[in-house]
Amino acid sequence: MAVDLSAIAKWPNVPACYDWLSLDRRGDWRLQGERVTHRGLIEFMNRQYGSDETGRWFVQNGPQRVYVALACTPWVFHREGDVFVSHTGQAAGEIKAIYLDEQGSILLATTLGIGLLDDRDLPAFLDQCRQATNATVSEENWLKMMSGEAVAEINWRQLPVQPIEQNDVARSFNFEINPRP
Repeated sequence: MAVDLSAIAKWPNVPACYDWLSLDRRGDWRLQGERVTHRGLIEFMNRQYGSDETGRWFVQNGPQRVYVALACTPWVFHREGDVFVSHTGQAAGEIKAIYLDEQGSILLATTLGIGLLDDRDLPAFLDQCRQATNATVSEENWLKMMSGEAVAEINWRQLPVQPIEQNDVARSFNFEINPRP
């Protein structure tokens, strides 16, 4: 799904907007902190969501680019059966890597990009993770991994769950959490 940039040709000098729009940890759009609930507006923002060459995410509103402050990552994934879908409705695609940060968040590096797993899908996801000899992962081992301690490899469907510091996510995956002019 491509962002419609046609209005820029007609009005090329409309200034960009900052600090108005954000994406929360559950994939909800927020305008000045208030959750957007209007279905038509949500669908419009989902269609017009994209990023520039510097990793700043935005919603293209006609000729104006409205930059998005991200609570965590550019994508938030929800589970629908055996597949993961982004907050915009796009398929996440192949999961290439899985990360666990110090806050207990699961991040999925997918064909679409890096995304946070919605916390409502976290318990089922963690229940599917296994250690050696197909053992269930204990709470103690999850806590050790979150704090950076070495534990026996944890896998989800043959993919290792790797530790990552939340402060390193944006740099590692080339995006800006809070775009500025």
